[in-house]
Amino acid sequence: MSTIEEIVADQRVRDTRADDLPAIAAIYADYVDNTTVTFAETAPDAAEWQARLTDLTARGLPFLTAEVGGEVVGMAYCSPWKTKTAYRYTAESTIYLAPSAAGRGLGTVLLTSLVDRCGAAGIREIIAVVADNGNAASERLHQRCGFVEAGRLTGVGVKHGKTLDTVLLQRSLPSRRV
Repeated sequence: MSTIEEIVADQRVRDTRADDLPAIAAIYADYVDNTTVTFAETAPDAAEWQARLTDLTARGLPFLTAEVGGEVVGMAYCSPWKTKTAYRYTAESTIYLAPSAAGRGLGTVLLTSLVDRCGAAGIREIIAVVADNGNAASERLHQRCGFVEAGRLTGVGVKHGKTLDTVLLQRSLPSRRV
């Protein structure tokens, strides 16, 4: 697999390497511990991040890292949507940026790169599951990148004493015949 690089000013998106995982783990752990953006209540440890990177890479699915000035400030990846084989052309997207990287357009570059890489991997549908926690930034990001609202699941999560909904967003990619 070739390394993808998209450079915007001092921002870069590329394939994730094992040495990126500690910074990625720290970014995600902050969301786990302090927000309702993710429904995870325990942050994955280093071994879990390595297993995720190994698994997704082996499946040919993208796992990307965002850098600003050489510092890891975000990540995005796609994982299988469901385990049943009929879902094999559908993936779920995940994207997180360090708060210091927000508002620079890097989220759009990162998600656009992820979408492009999903298309190259043969994915036809990408699903984003976004917590409806009163901050619509993630929904707006996905909409800028061509995702449309596909539904809502009400009261499906409880975190930090709050009952939360999720919004399902979907992006269709050009279809390839099976």
